[in-house]
Amino acid sequence: MPERTSYDVVIVGGGHNGLVAAAYLARAGRRVLVLERLGHTGGAAVSTRAFRGVDARLSRYSYLVSLLPPKIVSDLGLRFAVRGRTVSSYTPTVRGGRPTGLYVSTDEAATRASFARLTGSDREYAAWRRFYGMTRRVAERVFPTLTEPLPARTELRARIGDEAAWEALFERPLGETVEAAFADDLVRGVVLTDGLIGTFAHAHDPTLVQNRCFLYHVIGGGTGDWNVPIGGMGALTDALADAARTAGAEIVTDCPVTGIATDGRTAEVTGAHGTVGARHVLVNAAPHTLAGLLGEALPEPAEGAQLKVNMLLTRLPRLRDTSVDPRLAFSGTFHVAEGYGQLETAYRQAAAGGLPAAPPSELYCHSLTDPSILGPGLVRQGYQTLTLFGLHTPARLFTADHDATRERLLAATLAQLDAVLAEPLTDCLATDADGRPCIEARSPLDLERDLGLPGGHIFHREPVFPYGTEADGDDVAARWGVRTAHANVLLCGAGAVRGGGVSGIPGHNAAMAVLGRE
Repeated sequence: MPERTSYDVVIVGGGHNGLVAAAYLARAGRRVLVLERLGHTGGAAVSTRAFRGVDARLSRYSYLVSLLPPKIVSDLGLRFAVRGRTVSSYTPTVRGGRPTGLYVSTDEAATRASFARLTGSDREYAAWRRFYGMTRRVAERVFPTLTEPLPARTELRARIGDEAAWEALFERPLGETVEAAFADDLVRGVVLTDGLIGTFAHAHDPTLVQNRCFLYHVIGGGTGDWNVPIGGMGALTDALADAARTAGAEIVTDCPVTGIATDGRTAEVTGAHGTVGARHVLVNAAPHTLAGLLGEALPEPAEGAQLKVNMLLTRLPRLRDTSVDPRLAFSGTFHVAEGYGQLETAYRQAAAGGLPAAPPSELYCHSLTDPSILGPGLVRQGYQTLTLFGLHTPARLFTADHDATRERLLAATLAQLDAVLAEPLTDCLATDADGRPCIEARSPLDLERDLGLPGGHIFHREPVFPYGTEADGDDVAARWGVRTAHANVLLCGAGAVRGGGVSGIPGHNAAMAVLGRE
């Protein structure tokens, strides 16, 4: 139970963003209470021993880090580190009747040679270099703004200072840009996937939701690199909880919040703990959830569109393409059925109400980069983790017969993976203490049930561009991108402007908004 009846700040939700906000505010001397529905902190950013009797700590939901600013790690004195991946991606395919693939890594000579083998010339590699040179320049200019007051659209455009890049990423559907830059279907698909992670859209969606999703996937750290959390994702949220408690924040778990009442100056938060008062309430939950807590009309929830599969293997599977070592292929992002045409077909099939016949997905092996997540015995025996993230599987597909649909989708997804392997994946699966295969799948509706994500949407709502309007200048909460309709109730989760991913950015920004008003 909470120790007090009133606080300066009550934070609803103990995921990583709520913990970031708590740590900043407690360090600034505010009395802070964090209320978490689950029996532990961390939200979607946790490490779990998912398989009974097996000493493997998997990042069950969120699994890679790109958007977490070093500033937050430094400011809060976190004992947390990430490790870069030398391999960006490997995408298997068949050309001329033989297995081959596209290999992209920090080794420029190997990457150039792979493009040439796949496409027959250096054209696509040169286009790749130009395209990602452009996104890197945008990243260098945009990423630092994410922990600053929200720039107006015109200000961000001027800061980028590249009209062609602005047009390509902020104005035109991503498909137009990809098709203009690249000719090869497989290369186009590899580029497009960053616009579809957890987002149900197609390349030419006129709302540009695919552009917004893509932008957040290529600006992290000013480089766009995706890194592996050392010790698993739970290492981050454990460090954040420690930082918040050390600074004086109070964290109460097993305390679901059922209501928030506010007059704009003071607020009351009610839940399993009773009712406590607060000057400010920060909500680390979706806007849809916040409306329910306030007793307001519920907006339509966003719709998640992903399949998350966690596995433990006794060994990595052999590949049909014998030119690449599986340890290299799976240490980056391993794309399956993600050609440009395949992605469009899967989208159209799902939009029509059916499961994609060839479900697109991407995989990676955390333990190749960070074996510390496995017990010493598993490491000695050569065990490896494998994480799969499937695309174009919107929540609506699971509503009629959830469990059977999830099993059919999992089987179809693994069949696509098996098609590029030299042996069935099932031959490589470890077993748990009960003799069951070490594999678990999570649909959007599983995430809604387990984590309280409306519609199972991993970003709480569709992502928005990281800019505001000129009119935001008079409102501190609006300038930080965390405003709600109530002056002393702020968003500090993924549903804030510049939210989404494992970043801590909305938690930081909500804390800055609170401190900026006082």
